[in-house]
Amino acid sequence: MLFSSITFLYYFLPAVLAVYFVVPSRLKNAVLLVASLLFYTWGEPRFSIIMVTTALAGYLAGQAINHLKRNSLRKLALAAGVIICLIPLFLFKYGDFAINNLNQLFPAALTPLKLALPIGVSFYTFQILSYVVDVYRENLKAERNPFYFLMYVAFFPQLIAGPIVRFQTISSEIRDRKVTAELFASGITRFICGLGKKILIANTLAEFARNLSAGGTPSVLSLWMGSLAFTLQIYFDFSGYSDMAIGLGSMFGFHFLENFDYPYLSRSVTDFWRRWHMSLGSWFRDYVYIPLGGSRGSAAKTYRNLLIVWLLTGLWHGASWNFVLWGLFYFCLLALERAGLGKLLKRLPVALAVLYTFLLVHLGFVMFNADSLGQAVMNLKGMFGLRELPLAEPLALYYTKSYLPTMLMALVAATPLPRHALKSLTKWKAAPVSDWIAVAGLALVLVFSTASLIDGSFNPFLYFRF
Repeated sequence: MLFSSITFLYYFLPAVLAVYFVVPSRLKNAVLLVASLLFYTWGEPRFSIIMVTTALAGYLAGQAINHLKRNSLRKLALAAGVIICLIPLFLFKYGDFAINNLNQLFPAALTPLKLALPIGVSFYTFQILSYVVDVYRENLKAERNPFYFLMYVAFFPQLIAGPIVRFQTISSEIRDRKVTAELFASGITRFICGLGKKILIANTLAEFARNLSAGGTPSVLSLWMGSLAFTLQIYFDFSGYSDMAIGLGSMFGFHFLENFDYPYLSRSVTDFWRRWHMSLGSWFRDYVYIPLGGSRGSAAKTYRNLLIVWLLTGLWHGASWNFVLWGLFYFCLLALERAGLGKLLKRLPVALAVLYTFLLVHLGFVMFNADSLGQAVMNLKGMFGLRELPLAEPLALYYTKSYLPTMLMALVAATPLPRHALKSLTKWKAAPVSDWIAVAGLALVLVFSTASLIDGSFNPFLYFRF
């Protein structure tokens, strides 16, 4: 079930909210747990078994680590918990990738598994792993109540696409929280803003990119505009989803951490990865980079650690060699900035530094969006005139002109300008008038988003494949 669906917006969510605020406090968590399991099983009931089983493995690993006294046994319990939790991820996401590559390297005839990818498996697996490791590190106490832990894993706002919420962030709120009118209103506002980003901007950009790619023979213009559309689409798609998740959490009294901070205004690639998908970046930092030694050792070891992190980051996003290339691309850029380029970028005018970063991120998403490593290379060659392609063709010109207003709106919306405008409105002397204007604006976003969904417009969600 998608947040951006009529079923969720007008049936599931209102029903859950109604029941949640009617039942007594002692039953609120039960309502959320049942609702979360229903939400996940809506499309593929069999996947809920995998999610619940993985959560149970994480819970039991935490209990074992908490009760064992000898460090060797605690390490054994940690290793067992991590391995068991990773099995579904490796099997469903990377099984065929490994088999296909083995078949190419050796005269083997291994049959591909052809398993469908469980929705959100990458996200909830990382949440469970962070809990197990934090219990081992004694950063938090193991949760004794299995239903509280299952609710943490299965909580529907962040279940299928993040942000990657750590148990210590919301453990106290699972037990005791309060939904104030102000928090609930801010949640609704955040949710509708995220819905608008997803439906009105990301989906329109996806339509633009699809029309360009379906035009037959590509041109330099269609490759550049299609990749730019995707670069903007993935931001509004994923940040819009994160906004909706954070907003939903607020409606139920939870405070999720931010996941995006205007990444397309970054002045370096290093800065970009502090602003993009922040929950994933901090996860790899705390559970891979720092345990490997971080930057505490020699320069060679630091770059080795960076390489490992970015190979894993690439593979986390998908079981394909173009994702590995994407990870290596960022490793090279970050290594160059660490080696001295970063200091030069700080001396550049802000506009040039932002343009430098955006261009490289844009090129990175060309690799990211390709169906294969070969396609990624061909697209990049075409963009830079290394293939015999026309500069432009009539269809690319037509679609570019048609979608130009949306592209410009997206570029503005990717900056803090809309937020500053909203703050200026709320500080307006005629406060009641400004409040009504803000409410009317949110209502229009909801109405237009609903109309788009009823119309059956193109409504993909990119991060379902991760």
